[in-house]
Amino acid sequence: MFKPKTKRIEKLAKLYPKTISDLESIFDKPTNVYIDWQNVIHWQKKLKWNFDLKRIKQFLDSFENIKNIKIYTGELIGNEQSEKNIIDLKSWGYDVVYKPVKIMKLSIDTSSIDENSPSLLKNFIKKSLLNKLDIETISFLNEKLSNLNNRGILHIEEEKCNFDVEMGRDLLKDYEFNGTENFILWTTDSDFKDPVKQIRDDGKKAIIFSFSGKVSPELDETGVYVFDIKKIKEFVCWYKHLPQSVQSKIESA
Repeated sequence: MFKPKTKRIEKLAKLYPKTISDLESIFDKPTNVYIDWQNVIHWQKKLKWNFDLKRIKQFLDSFENIKNIKIYTGELIGNEQSEKNIIDLKSWGYDVVYKPVKIMKLSIDTSSIDENSPSLLKNFIKKSLLNKLDIETISFLNEKLSNLNNRGILHIEEEKCNFDVEMGRDLLKDYEFNGTENFILWTTDSDFKDPVKQIRDDGKKAIIFSFSGKVSPELDETGVYVFDIKKIKEFVCWYKHLPQSVQSKIESA
């Protein structure tokens, strides 16, 4: 059953009744939601709108069959905003799973390599693509790296924080002990192919929340249903990213 948690959600539900009806059929039994935020956060660039995590929680809490909403996110130790984000998530009622973000330093120092060598580039370009590049292209790219070296840049930093193990553990625990019937995964990671297949083979429901063309081929092979996240944009995006026509209807209702 759907019981809107806020007036704004109530107004939007009247504008988009089919969306609510579709979700009620998805959340028809005890449901847990798993949001791989380290994965989901990158969707925003392609979607061209931003998720509002507080509104996501309020919206999902409006469906009585949703029992738990877990979110998996990295913390930048010493970063005040990152630490505040964790506090906010907890205050909104999320079951928060977090760990420190690892900062990987990747060398781009060309001083010890031949200008035609792909040894540095292989750290940034997939082997299948690198093998297709000609010597001239490799030399050109190495020259660009050398130019960065001349400016004093000898490495780049890359953040890494993967939650495959933690999500897999929680899925298994909820699958075996917590009476969960519907597993809603906000992720596109291919590592969840086997858990999704097991859940579905045992007569339970596994659904991916993502958007068209984003799901990995491995997940797609399972035949898992993919709910297009764009269908709930109005309920979960930043208010300023709503179409003006929708804002007007909300404000006039």
